[in-house]
Amino acid sequence: MPSPRPFLPRRVTALLLGAALGLLGGCTSLLPTSRTDVTSGWTSYDDAERALDTLKPFEARRDEVHRQGLDPRRGPGITVLHFADVLQRFTAVVQSRPDHVDAGVNACLQAGQRCSGYAISVKKLARQRVGNFWVDSLDFRRETVTTGWSVEVLLVFVDDTLVYKLMGGQPTIREVDVQRKPLGPLQGWGQQLAR
Repeated sequence: MPSPRPFLPRRVTALLLGAALGLLGGCTSLLPTSRTDVTSGWTSYDDAERALDTLKPFEARRDEVHRQGLDPRRGPGITVLHFADVLQRFTAVVQSRPDHVDAGVNACLQAGQRCSGYAISVKKLARQRVGNFWVDSLDFRRETVTTGWSVEVLLVFVDDTLVYKLMGGQPTIREVDVQRKPLGPLQGWGQQLAR
């Protein structure tokens, strides 16, 4: 008498077993990701630095700055500063070391209300949760890796002439945030019962 035929073909069983092992394994691709972008033509900190190097104080004009993609009417992340805003940024330097004030800042102070500026803040960040899907989902351990860069720029104008520029920021951002809860989903029960 021939042996009875298996219920599921061997290939289907192998596929189901492989899928189950994959789910029990890492499944990192199922973990959430997020991005934070302030739209800009710059693709990196170095790219921003190269673009700003072409703008020379007392030579560059406002329309040239706009051609670099730094037009506040077209690009997010650019704040228009009036004279009082610009003055506030330099008050400490002017009061403590008036003899060390940059020529562009001095020109702005002399120009009064003809002086204005742009404060530019651009950042590109990517957040990705890494690790085991089930450990993360059940809240035992969550690890988030944040990578990217950020740029802060101050441009000061007298009329339509750039007189001062300042750039700073973080060329490389890499942060790792690890949260551990030994009891996983049970960790918050004590807090829920206390309410």
